[in-house]
Formats: sequence, structure tokens, C-alpha cells
Amino acid sequence: MKQIQALMIQGTSSDAGKSLLCTGLCRILKEDGHNVAPFKSQNMALNSYITSDGGEIGRAQGVQAEACGLEATVDMNPILLKPKAEMTSEVIVHGKHFADLEAFTYRNEYVPRVLPKVQESIDRLAAQFDVLIVEGAGSPAEINLKDRDIANMRIADMLDCPVLLVADIERGGVFASLVGTLELLDPHERARVKGFLINKFRGRKELLDSGLEWLEQRTGIPVLGVIPHFDHGIDPEDSLALESLRLKARDRTDADLDIAVIKLPRISNFTDVAPLQEEPGVNVRFVSSARSLGKPDLILLPGSKNTVEDLLWLRHTGLADEILSRRKASVVGICGGFQMLGEVLHDPEGVESVHAQVPGLGLLPLETTFLAEKKTIRNSGRLLAKAFSEHEVEGYEIHLGRTYRKSGEPFLQFQSGEYDGAVSTDGRVVGTYLHGLFQNRAFTRDYLNHLRVKKGLAPLLGAVETESQRREKSYAALAAHLRKHVDLERIYEIIGGAHVLD
Repeated sequence: MKQIQALMIQGTSSDAGKSLLCTGLCRILKEDGHNVAPFKSQNMALNSYITSDGGEIGRAQGVQAEACGLEATVDMNPILLKPKAEMTSEVIVHGKHFADLEAFTYRNEYVPRVLPKVQESIDRLAAQFDVLIVEGAGSPAEINLKDRDIANMRIADMLDCPVLLVADIERGGVFASLVGTLELLDPHERARVKGFLINKFRGRKELLDSGLEWLEQRTGIPVLGVIPHFDHGIDPEDSLALESLRLKARDRTDADLDIAVIKLPRISNFTDVAPLQEEPGVNVRFVSSARSLGKPDLILLPGSKNTVEDLLWLRHTGLADEILSRRKASVVGICGGFQMLGEVLHDPEGVESVHAQVPGLGLLPLETTFLAEKKTIRNSGRLLAKAFSEHEVEGYEIHLGRTYRKSGEPFLQFQSGEYDGAVSTDGRVVGTYLHGLFQNRAFTRDYLNHLRVKKGLAPLLGAVETESQRREKSYAALAAHLRKHVDLERIYEIIGGAHVLD
């Protein structure tokens, strides 16, 4: 097998910034003319990405592939774990459903079985690319899990690659987390760590310099960058990023429109919300209690990894009744949220829960039946609602249920001729299986203008950037940010020598 050059980014914790730094490094190497690809052996995330051939991988690797100028493949993330119940996850191998497994069973019985799949992916990537930017998971120093950890140092050993260790200074205790992580590594693992990156810094760096000097003297490992906090606009993946999305969604007193996103306990593909937060004059709130719903202009029911259980949660919390009482508010349901809007949800095979049948919210005339076979596909089509009929939209589907519309109009027609979604007779309630709907920026602006006009407000005018234009600007800005704050010459040397990569 061809030996591939690689650099692995590991973290002292989840949400330390591994995904974002890998994305930025992928873009930098692409800009510098290298044949580079991303890789993460095992991912745990509910925010997934659909490859062009219908495979399901972690969203971070899809984003990193875009930063490399590549179409993502399932080899870039051969194992994806999607939590669906207490201590149970769906295990996806090479983009397809493998099994629903309890954590202990997966760790003790199945990790040895899936590790060869990881090696297969490495071999295929090595045949196509010259450099891999490899992302770790969580922390490499989880003592109780290390013997079956297939996302950190074991992968570094398989690739025989150096490691950069990143820590989030915003959490506090950055020096303790870096030194403590090193102390818990085995000697050969510690020898792989060639540099530190300190992420999400705010303030004056000179106040940090004495600590950096101490860290380098204590460990003998250089600090290769102190990276200031950066509002990058790139899709997050980790569920911990929901907190940063919530903080980003502070109430805006100047907002024309108020959007309430129902923060379901098992919320998935939450990046569907992000484009709304970037629109001018819009306040987006995450709502998890009946008393905080308020009087929004739009209620958004997002995707769910367990629609039935999240629907029962809506009823238990009183949010279901509150949503039904807001008769002036528009309502949009995406994927699981779409299923909840119907009259009834059937689960005869216990695919999602122990409940064979659960009543829906009754806002759309449809019924959903859950089947074991998952649908994962990129899709595009034309909207059918009169107000938006000129819009072509694209996105992706990830769902188990099959929905039957009993009456009324569909929301859109895919290029295949298949219809999707439903619209209430008054146009107030919309449901669709299409994730990424609001990433169709021209549609999003028109839809929000429709809500403005409904309130007696003037619509916003002017051109709207496309999603691809926004993404390219974000990747370029992130790369420029890292070039300014990271010692790239040292990083190139660590990978294999500056421009030896050529």
C-alpha cells in the first residue's frame, strides 16, 4: 500500500475546534496546490451529510471535502454513530445502516469487526490522495475507553502520522487540559504530539505569553498557534455546537420577524436553522418550554432522530398545545418535524419506539408509517406553492418514515417527478422531507418577505448570495485567519517538510 502523508488534529475535549481547524487546513493545503482529503475514522453526530451516491457521513467531513474542492465519499468517514435512545446508537458503516447497538455491545463486540473497514477506507484514500488531514474525536485520554478507541491514537498509529493537540481556551483551564492530556497518554502516543494549538482566544495575547513559555518548557512541545475566536459561518457538527447557536440567537430588539425553533431533545440536522440566523431583521430563538414560546411569526419544527419520542415530549411539556393555539403563526416542519405535523404516526415494527401508533399535531392531512429501510438521497426540484413557484430548490433527505398525503397540495416536485411535503389550504403550514431547504437563499429571502408582508411590513429588496458563494467565502476567510495565526511553516515540516508534499 502507498504510504500517505497525514496530520491528525486531536483535542483535549469535544467541541475544542478540531472540525473547524481541519476544515481550515484542508483549504490551505488545497490553496497551496496539494492533493488533500479529510478523514475521520469514527464520528458521533446527529448532523450528517449525504454523499452524491446516497451515503451518510458526518457533516464535518462533508464540509471538509468541500473545502478541499472535492465530492465527499464514505471513505472520509467510514463509521458514523447516531445516538437514537439512551445508550443506543445507529451504527452506519461506509454510509449505510449497519445496526442499532447499545454502547457496551458496540464497544466490546463490534469495534474489532469494524476496524478493518477503517483500514479499507485508508487504503482507498491513500491510492487517490497525497495528504490526509485527520480529525480525532473527543479526547484521546479517556482512560476508561482507550482500549477500544478507534478514533484517536490508534488511527495515528495506523497512519504513522504526527498529531497536533488543540484546546479550547474559552472553557478555562487550558494549560491543565493540555498537560493533563499528555500525562494520560502512553509514552509512544505522547511522542506523536508535535505541537499545540490554542483555540477560541479572546483578549490580548501578551497576557498569555508567560503561560505559553511555561507550557513549552514543561512539555518540550511547541505552541504552533493561538487562534482568536472567529465567526466563521461554517456548518457545525457536534451537538455541543447547539449552545453556540443558541448564544448566537440572542433576542434582537430590532428584528422584524421572530422565529421560534423547537429544541427537540433528539434534534438532528440542526444546521437547517443556520441560514435563518444569517438573515437581516430576523430573531431566531431556541424554545424548549411552553412558557417560552411567545408569539412568534414562524414556528420551526426541525428534524429528529426519534420522531415519536420527541412528539410525546412535545405533548408532555405542553408545547404541542401551545403550538396549536398560535393560529396566526406560520409553521414549518422539516423531516421529523414534518411527520409530527400529520394526523397520525404508525410504527408497527417498533422502528422508532414501543408505541405502535401515536396521534400527530393534526396540522396537515397526512399519515406516516415508519419502515426499517432508511432513505438517504440528495434531491432537487421545483416548489409548487403559488408564491414560490419560480424557485428551484435542492437539499437532501434522511428518513425512515414514508408519508401519505391524504388530501391537499404537495410542497414541491422533485426532478424525478415524485412529490414531497404538504401545504395547508391557507398556506400557513408547510412540511417537507427536504433538509437544507433554507440554504436555498433566494427562496429563504422570499419566504421571509412573505411573512413580512403578512405582518404589514415592507419586503427586503436586493440581490442574495447563493449558498455556494457564501461557503466559498467562509472557507477562504477561515484559511486566511489560520494563515495569520498559525505557524504553517512548522506544520508543513511536521507533515513531511515544507513543499516536500509536492
